[in-house]
Amino acid sequence: MKKNIRYWMLCCLLFSTAALAQAQDKSKSTIIEHEFNKTSQIRVEAVSDAIIRISIVPKGTAFQHSGLNRYGFITPVVQPTTQPQVSKTSQGVTIKTGKLGLKINYSTGSIRVTEGNSDKVLLDQVSSGFKDGVSEAVFNAAKDEDWIGFGDQARTHLYHRGRIADCDIRYKTSTYIPVPFFMSTKGVGVVVNTTYRTIFDMCKTKPDSYNWINESGTIDYYLFVGKDYKQILDLYTSLTGRPKLPPHWAFGLWFICREQASDYEVIDCAVNLRREEIPCDVIGLEPGWMSKNYDYSVKKQWHPERFPHPWWFGDARPPSFVPPLKNMGYKLKLWLCMNYDLSYEAERQVGNNPTLAALAPADNANATSPVFFDPNLGRVVRSDTVTVIDEPWFKHLEKFVDQGVDMFKMDGSTQMDFHPDRLWGNGMKDKEMHNLYPLLYSQQMYDGFRKRTNRRPASLTPAGWVGYQAFSTVWTGDTGGELTTLGGVMNNSIVGHSWSTVDMEVFKREGIHYGYLLPISEICSWAYFKMPWIQGKELTDMHRYYAQLRSKLFPYLYSSANVATKTGWPVLQPLTLAYPEDKKNRDILHQYLLGPGLMVGIYKDSIYFPEGQWKDYWTGETVQGGQLKVVTWPKDRGGSLYVKSGAIIPMGPLMQYRGEKPMDEITLYVFPDEKESFFDLYEDDGVSFDYEKGRSMSTRIATKKAGNVNTVEIGKGVGGFEGAVKQRTWKVVMHLAAKPTSVAMNGVSLNESDYSYDDQRKELTVSKLSASGTLTVQGE
Repeated sequence: MKKNIRYWMLCCLLFSTAALAQAQDKSKSTIIEHEFNKTSQIRVEAVSDAIIRISIVPKGTAFQHSGLNRYGFITPVVQPTTQPQVSKTSQGVTIKTGKLGLKINYSTGSIRVTEGNSDKVLLDQVSSGFKDGVSEAVFNAAKDEDWIGFGDQARTHLYHRGRIADCDIRYKTSTYIPVPFFMSTKGVGVVVNTTYRTIFDMCKTKPDSYNWINESGTIDYYLFVGKDYKQILDLYTSLTGRPKLPPHWAFGLWFICREQASDYEVIDCAVNLRREEIPCDVIGLEPGWMSKNYDYSVKKQWHPERFPHPWWFGDARPPSFVPPLKNMGYKLKLWLCMNYDLSYEAERQVGNNPTLAALAPADNANATSPVFFDPNLGRVVRSDTVTVIDEPWFKHLEKFVDQGVDMFKMDGSTQMDFHPDRLWGNGMKDKEMHNLYPLLYSQQMYDGFRKRTNRRPASLTPAGWVGYQAFSTVWTGDTGGELTTLGGVMNNSIVGHSWSTVDMEVFKREGIHYGYLLPISEICSWAYFKMPWIQGKELTDMHRYYAQLRSKLFPYLYSSANVATKTGWPVLQPLTLAYPEDKKNRDILHQYLLGPGLMVGIYKDSIYFPEGQWKDYWTGETVQGGQLKVVTWPKDRGGSLYVKSGAIIPMGPLMQYRGEKPMDEITLYVFPDEKESFFDLYEDDGVSFDYEKGRSMSTRIATKKAGNVNTVEIGKGVGGFEGAVKQRTWKVVMHLAAKPTSVAMNGVSLNESDYSYDDQRKELTVSKLSASGTLTVQGE
């Protein structure tokens, strides 16, 4: 027994020593390390000329890396473009990078960040301290300063002055995805480098200062300086991970069958979706697919009655319902729950080999179970009964992937529960591991699927923390698809996440409108009959219309997604993110931009129109920006949809599923503005990772209104990939106030039979353009 305990203690010591060695390894970008405020030490690192890391620890304590650094959720990928200018005195240090200035007073413990070479204060830390295990950082707040961020930890507001932001993952609340990252209206962003619960008091207790506290034992944060939210998000996601491009099919409809569904019901749903011409790419199963309901183990099997899988099939052959699904163009998704210790695999991925298989628990349990020494019991006990220490979590899912499963949905379940008495395999206690756990899940699911298939993953989870945007699609948890969920989706976007959705309210026109006009669209039946074709003719027709509209919007959505992977700029943007200077946008929680050119309004008829002109996509009516207006929409629609002036909306052919037919015809829906605008139509094979090697194609489209002349320029595709369309036909639908006097393509006049004009909608349609070039439309 004593030998076993000593072995366990030795393993923990090895883990701790490795972590400490990494923590004490000074980065080449370190500028200063010095005594601070008499009781502490400070380290400053220049990650780039616009990103600074500040770490403060109690005197005599080693500087640490958090789990975010250790497991790759914070990975600096850029270095300073110029060497910072450092001026040292006995009282402190001044650092200038060109993008920011940093002044630190060692005696008073103050830290001030200014913009560039100016005196404009962006961040003003006035104190820091450590008391009774709690770390606290305190900052002055400017009178007109406010902050957005913190992820899905609040759904009633986007700005946080006068509020508390409690960042700690909780199940079935509005704190599914709290993220300790915020952006100030002053032009600075901060992410606290920790996985511990962190509570932010944003001028609620004291009207002129804000602070945060946690139990990490350090004050460790990265700050980002940018001229606007877009620049700051670019910097933040360059550090914490860009969203990774999902496969094409991820942007189609996902239909999740009832928990009680059998193989027959699944096929019936699949056939009816095709028969009703409701485009759909994914069929999903809830926990009823498993032989044991809510099976947390690595010995999952198909339910023998609902999804027969005769023994003679073997693991290599899928249940008999899978091939017909594939024949109809569907991808298959399975529901999962877990209580697996992911930290063992996380350690292996950073170069450690944390195997404790040789340690036999005192109660003679399975020798491969995770174990720890319980001082109250005086013996070694198991943390859980499902983890196989020497195997990654994804290992047991490989057989299902080989059988044709394309993605997995991770339930909130125990991954979001607290485990206060649990010691994890990497040596962390639950207060440090709790918010890290969903990140490890998303990371390992992504890496496992990629390695097994060499195809792009598209896993789904309701939980996250700093860096989650790089790995998973998320939904707003078990909270439905009513208006209140949009606050969660918006706050996810504000911290750089792009692949968000909700459980669509299929019984309401408003819910249908909202559910289909999100970056990801999902119908989750769970225990109910949510099949669109049994909701009555009116709602069935609406599902068909919106699903078909979504299918045609694919080139627009996918191109917007590509921008997100390069810059962190989300596909869905709250108006305040897109128009930060307009304070009237700050409290709007029922409108958003979907991509750069479409404005969606949900559940309410009072719509605020930002600057510019806006065209009602349903009716063709135009509205001048800068006003609040009560709007209407047709009876067979569920909300408002407007096109922004300057917008270019590429639409593809209607498909029942991605890949059903080639993208050989593109419709450009354009609303020319006096300021020239551009849209880069992005294409790749939609499945592989060849795009990472540059195997993709981009076509630049531009439009402009100059007096009574409107132009649309279609560029030549740049690049290429396997399967790219060789010959494409273009169609242009242009907003035009009056019937044109002439229409020409590349200087050659078109006959009136080559185009048409809708006077009611004020739209010109030009079809069958087979070459790149410039379409010129002359008006009166």
